[in-house]
Amino acid sequence: MSSNYDPASEGAETEFARKMSYGDYLHLDALLGAQHPLSDSHDEMLFIIQHQTSELWMRLAIHELRAARHAIASDEVPPAMKMLARVSRIFEQLNNAWDVLRTMTPSEYTRFRSRLGQSSGFQSFQYRLIEYLLGNRNEAMLKPHAHDAEVMNLLEAELATPSLYDEVLRLADRKGLAMPAAVLARDVRETHRFDEGVLQAWRRVYEAPEPNWMLYELAEKLVDFEDYFRRWRFNHVTTVERVIGFKRGTGGTGGVSYLKRMLEVELFPELWRVRTIL
Repeated sequence: MSSNYDPASEGAETEFARKMSYGDYLHLDALLGAQHPLSDSHDEMLFIIQHQTSELWMRLAIHELRAARHAIASDEVPPAMKMLARVSRIFEQLNNAWDVLRTMTPSEYTRFRSRLGQSSGFQSFQYRLIEYLLGNRNEAMLKPHAHDAEVMNLLEAELATPSLYDEVLRLADRKGLAMPAAVLARDVRETHRFDEGVLQAWRRVYEAPEPNWMLYELAEKLVDFEDYFRRWRFNHVTTVERVIGFKRGTGGTGGVSYLKRMLEVELFPELWRVRTIL
């Protein structure tokens, strides 16, 4: 093929003065113009793009998780399965992003760290929204967003809505897998805590998958997702330790110690513990 090949010769569109182009559709002017390093450090661009792309993936995760929750609440389980599988792949991408950030050494990070002020990843309202969607509803984490009325309204609305796992337990109950009444009627603003009755209900599903296949498959989709989510948290810890050691975070948290505490959070505790009693 000639190096001077012209794609227009086979019908490719090349004139966009009055037509929507690729860049127009994606608003690339705004997207690619959103990186504003505050130092002359070469590596600050990596740091900015790493976090901006993570926020974009989280935006998609929120879109999918909300839709999956709505589908489950409406007894439309097959599309919810597809959405949950997609969210797992999203977190695979987020996990891979840590590998890029880890190419930045401690010496390189210290050249611009002071320019970050008190900004920190734990202040991400989208990450908080994902946690709330999944049922980890720590109201103390609203405080970093108190200055932003729009974000506070968004997070408060989420706290008032049953979580994804709440809707899964309600679905199971509707399908004949009796769940404890206290769990179904609990205050959804609170984090779901391990419940023996829920564990025994899931035990019945796992001991007889075939007649309970829909719930069995849905449970495994949740476990698959939390597996990726845990890996993301773990990779966050190891990346931070590799770059700043045990310094305090820019936002005032304990840094690595704070992140390690987050590793202990279980989103769907009964689905993990059921494996022990089979």
